[in-house]
Amino acid sequence: MCGIIGYIGYQEAYPILIKGLHRLEYRGYDSAGIALINRENNLSIYKAKGRVADLEEFSLGKDISGTVGIAHTRWATHGEPNHINAHPHYSQSENLALIHNGIIENYAVLKESLSRKGYVFQSDTDTEVLVQLIEYIKTGNNTDISTAVQLALKQVIGAYAIAVIEKENPDLIIAARKSSPLVVGIGKNEFFLASDATPIIEYTNQVIYLNDEEIAVIHRNEPLRIVNLSNVEKTPQITRLEMSLNELEKGGYPHFMLKEIFEQPRTLRDCMSGRVNTGNRNIVLSGIVDHREKFINCRRIIILACGTSWHAGLIGEYLFEEFCRIPVEVEYSSEFRYRHPVIHRDDIVIAVSQSGETADTLAAIELAKEAGAFVYGICNVVGSSIPRNTDSGSYTHVGPEIGVASTKAFTAQVAVLVMMALSIAREKKTIPEKRFLAVLSELSRIPGKIETILQQNGYIEDLSKIFTYAHNFIYLGRGYGYPVAIEGALKLKEISYIHAEGYPAAEMKHGPIALIDNEMPVVVIATDSTTYDKMISNIQEIKARKGRILAIVNKSDCKVREMADYTIEIPDTEECLSPLLSIVPLQLLSYHIAVRKGRDVDMPRNLAKSVTVE
Repeated sequence: MCGIIGYIGYQEAYPILIKGLHRLEYRGYDSAGIALINRENNLSIYKAKGRVADLEEFSLGKDISGTVGIAHTRWATHGEPNHINAHPHYSQSENLALIHNGIIENYAVLKESLSRKGYVFQSDTDTEVLVQLIEYIKTGNNTDISTAVQLALKQVIGAYAIAVIEKENPDLIIAARKSSPLVVGIGKNEFFLASDATPIIEYTNQVIYLNDEEIAVIHRNEPLRIVNLSNVEKTPQITRLEMSLNELEKGGYPHFMLKEIFEQPRTLRDCMSGRVNTGNRNIVLSGIVDHREKFINCRRIIILACGTSWHAGLIGEYLFEEFCRIPVEVEYSSEFRYRHPVIHRDDIVIAVSQSGETADTLAAIELAKEAGAFVYGICNVVGSSIPRNTDSGSYTHVGPEIGVASTKAFTAQVAVLVMMALSIAREKKTIPEKRFLAVLSELSRIPGKIETILQQNGYIEDLSKIFTYAHNFIYLGRGYGYPVAIEGALKLKEISYIHAEGYPAAEMKHGPIALIDNEMPVVVIATDSTTYDKMISNIQEIKARKGRILAIVNKSDCKVREMADYTIEIPDTEECLSPLLSIVPLQLLSYHIAVRKGRDVDMPRNLAKSVTVE
């Protein structure tokens, strides 16, 4: 989950690395550090606890010259966030410096062995063990750094994306990956290295995504070499980035999260572009078209995801079962992979992930593939690990999502699941044509309807003042509203640190109702649905216990308005599409409450955007 950036070329490395760290700070922000080799071949490391800005302040007055360097922003795994545990880490001789994203699972065994050989460790990290191991192998075998990295990584159990520089060899960076993302950017007489493409796009749109157990030998004056752990040469596959630099800026908004909430009309149009054709009255998803028989004949759909993507998967369950009449199971990837699940060859597994690098989901994919299931990926980041490890899939095309709390990625994932369900249902003939066309037509109107919701931003900001000092929230929904309730609760707890829980409204009577009093805000998803009358009964039960109700209602609603203390209205729509609208005011509410509480909205404590470790 940490951010890695490296540079070697003809420019001064420090400004490039620092700017890259700022772009990657959403991946981790416990501490940051930089290693540089200057023109006198001195290897210097500067580190600081806290944000990249703290590293910049610490580096003032230091020698930051040099045209080769590596840098890191950390999300702590082994060892608390502090100066000593920050990356990069020196080897014992201070000839090597290394940065690392991932977890070395057998670090304790390796550390004990190296300690017996006289190595002394300065930090509590697994990363320092790896750099000491590389130096031990290099000196003990009198070999070059590239070979030493290969031999060391053969002893490693776990996940890693690493970059190593050597004082004695200032024209070289060695990088390697396994189960953690790493991309190499190819410029003119220069190379870039990063955890993802966001720090690279400013300098080049030509990149190579490393595969598992591949090592990049990046030499200043030579073509890039890719080898595996057995030193077998690999042919680099160059990918052209489609990302825009403007997508990485706030564009006048105070936070990336608010910008990304307001981008949703555009990103949903981009997600549906070329797929939803109201003129031809059709949906075209190439991943479905190319594997039509698989979807028509599948026994069961298993949706694998984590966090917000899991909530999108729950909506997918409703969609596939309603339209396609296929049984669906929605699984946390982290639980699925460890419980010996029953997987059939005629199952379809759908893996949902914004980053495409979620470690637990990747491991669950491998398990499904080993069982012979067909695996379909829904992902945002082009070239990431999930699309490269699945049989087929769909990109969400929302552009970079920098805010740690996911917003536009969620609505795009739901939109892709809607398109999939409609497409499969039409192929299976399980949806009447009139119904298909009605939902298709309404889906095309959703971006415009979100624009009308966003016009209430000022009203929702004022409403947030009422709830800023609440200590707990309950979110309730039924049917398609239930996943929205748990996603809304997650948004609030992620960025405001207020405890919030989402429940199916009918389950309130089985425990949560004990919490309700006049200090407990209850957010109710009370849009028009087949369970609308049942929801009114639930609201009456809350009011009888003096609960304060904030209801999300349709514009045409009358009944709930009279009962709720506060309401936010959304346009009328098809019930199956209502999550795409009802989540937007909850995103805004969470955002404004967090801002009023003085929280760091884009970088909430203890969280990182891309969960690339277990």
